[in-house]
Amino acid sequence: MLKTLTFTLMHFCIAFAVAYALTGSVAVGGLVAAVEPLCNSVGFYVHERIWQRLDKARGAPAGASQPGWRHRHA
Repeated sequence: MLKTLTFTLMHFCIAFAVAYALTGSVAVGGLVAAVEPLCNSVGFYVHERIWQRLDKARGAPAGASQPGWRHRHA
């Protein structure tokens, strides 16, 4: 859990720094730092759902699209 929290904090800081560097605005930097990770999270959820459907359509076991699956289970 600590690793997840520190990664999230790093993500917010990078989003803020990039937006601030591009605009020079603390307000825009803060807004981007709040909104961009949320959009990424929703995008990741949709991406995972699509892959789950593809795996199901191919008849692959759950988690088959995960990296290293063939190596661990083949």
